[in-house]
Amino acid sequence: MDEKDEDLGEFDPNIPEEGPTAPPPGWLDDVHGYQGHKGGEGDAPLYPPPPAYNPQPELNRNTLVPNVRVPTVSEDVAREALLKFVESKWRYSSKPARNLTFKELRPITVYRYRLETFSETRTSGWQFEPYNGQVVDGPQFGVSPPPWDVPVSLPQRFSDRVEKVRVPHSSIVKVCHMCSGCGRVRCSGCHGRGQKRCPFCHGHGRSGNKRCTSCHGRGRKRCISCSGQGLKTCSVCHGSQNLLHFIQLTVTWKNNVSDFIPDRQPDFPDKKFEKVTGDPFFVDESVLVYPIQGFPDQEICDVSTKMIHEHLERFSSTSRILQQRQTIELVPLTQAYYTYSGKDFGFYVYGMENKVFTSKYPSACSIL
Repeated sequence: MDEKDEDLGEFDPNIPEEGPTAPPPGWLDDVHGYQGHKGGEGDAPLYPPPPAYNPQPELNRNTLVPNVRVPTVSEDVAREALLKFVESKWRYSSKPARNLTFKELRPITVYRYRLETFSETRTSGWQFEPYNGQVVDGPQFGVSPPPWDVPVSLPQRFSDRVEKVRVPHSSIVKVCHMCSGCGRVRCSGCHGRGQKRCPFCHGHGRSGNKRCTSCHGRGRKRCISCSGQGLKTCSVCHGSQNLLHFIQLTVTWKNNVSDFIPDRQPDFPDKKFEKVTGDPFFVDESVLVYPIQGFPDQEICDVSTKMIHEHLERFSSTSRILQQRQTIELVPLTQAYYTYSGKDFGFYVYGMENKVFTSKYPSACSIL
C-alpha cells in the first residue's frame, strides 16, 4: 500500500470483499441422481427412465375415416367475407366487392395433419436462500428421491407449464460463501476505506492553481456505494450470516406440435392456414399413437409415419412422453372467380373463419 492509499483510510482485513454471488466449485457435495447439474436455463435434462414399449404399426390396421364432404361457400358468404377483408384495408374501396358478378365458386379439398406430443422434462440445480431459522428438510429425514420420483401435480394435457419444486431431504445450512459468516462485506467501490480518491484532481486537492471544487481540496470523496461506511450488508445472505442450500427441480411440460398441409394450390400461400381452424373429423389420442394407414390421401399416411418417428427420436431420449394426439382436419378453401368492369378477378375464402386472400383487387382509392 502506497502513501496515497493510506490517506484514504484503513480497512479491516478480516472482513471479506464483495465477490461472485454463486458458491465456488466444490462448495456443495453431489447428491445421488443429481450429479453434474448446475441449474439455470439451458440445463442438460435429467434423463427419464426408458419407455415401457416402442410403438410399431399394427398390420392391417386401417384408420376409419368418416365420409367427408368438402364444405361449400355460397355467394352471399363469399361476398360478405370479401367486404370484411376490404374494410380492413384502408386503401381498398368496397364498391367492387358490392357490385362484382360471380362466375364460379370452386371448393378445394385441403387436409391438415397435426401431431402433438405432450412431454415432461426435468432439470435440477442447487439454489439457496438466507437462513433465518426456517425448517431444514435435510438428509436426517431420509434419502432424496430420484429426480423422476419427486411427486408433482400434472397440468391439463397438451398445455405448457413450468413448475419449480424443492427436492425433499436435500436441504443443508452452510456459512455464507460471500461474507464468510460476517454478515457484511467490504465495499468493492472503495475497498472498505469509505473514501475514494477524487477523480477530478486525482487526489492532489488542486486543479491547476486552484483548489479542487469537487473535493474542496481534500483530495478524496465519500464513497457513494457504501455511504462512506466502507462496509455493506452482504447481498447474498442479507446479513443472516448463513445460507440454506437445497436442490431445486424444474419440471417443464410442453405440447410439441407439428403441422403438415399438402401443397396442392400453388397460388395460395400455405402459411395463411396457420392462423385459421379447420374441422377435425379424425382425432386419435393415446400414450403413443400409431402411424395412420388406409387414409385416401397417401401423403397424409407418409407424413404421419415420418412425424411420429421424428417426435420419438427428438423427445423420448430427453423427456418423458405423457400423451400423443394426431388429428386430421378438413380446412375449408374456396376459390372464387368473378368479373368487375369487364375484367376477371379472383380471391380465396379459407378456414372456418372465412378469411380472404387475394393477390389482386379491382381498384384502390387514390391518394391525392
